[in-house]
Amino acid sequence: MRKVGMILGLFIAVIAVFVFINKLYYPSLPIDDISAKEAIDKLKESDSKIAEIAVESDSIWYITSIENKGISIADENIKQMIGSDGWGFKEKDGTGLFFEKDGKRLIATTQMWTKKYVLVKVQNKFNNL
Repeated sequence: MRKVGMILGLFIAVIAVFVFINKLYYPSLPIDDISAKEAIDKLKESDSKIAEIAVESDSIWYITSIENKGISIADENIKQMIGSDGWGFKEKDGTGLFFEKDGKRLIATTQMWTKKYVLVKVQNKFNNL
């Protein structure tokens, strides 16, 4: 009986380590091609405060850390990234940030993913202009 308890305890410990290492405790991403661990690792490896994690046909997904400072820090990171490409920030409405450049409009939407990370979806024309 004691061996069974020890084996069960070891099995539970291995499962817990696996869940922790692979960040399975994070909610699922709205993107199919990347795991939570890969997304967080891309941000940590990046020299920037915001990192690209996926490209879809009509949009680009980014991740940024809010560093316990609230969603406003994510908005500032987005404004800085998009503004560096010549887009001028116009307004924020709900979760959308609106930018303009050469008469064109660009929308970036934010989504609180966890209490530490925000996902950002930017229209694909951000890199096309």
